[in-house]
Amino acid sequence: MSTARHPFEDLISHLTRTTPLGPGEAARVVADVLAYFGESAEEYVRRRHGELKARGLTNDQIFPRISAELTGRRVAAPELSLRQLRRIVYG
Repeated sequence: MSTARHPFEDLISHLTRTTPLGPGEAARVVADVLAYFGESAEEYVRRRHGELKARGLTNDQIFPRISAELTGRRVAAPELSLRQLRRIVYG
């Protein structure tokens, strides 16, 4: 049996005390949240563009929305112009 501690063991313990999640489920939730917020600005822009495009939004609707969303990311992304957002998606 491994004696290595999970780097977020305190958070996992908190989740198991305050939610109906078991330790394994709590560890997966923590991993998912970290992966979600670990995206770079470019990865986030590409993913969100694809999601919003799939909902039928146009680029004129998508890029201002993504620009506003970036300000709320865990790690502040650099301020990107609409043109820079388009370049991330289309090169």
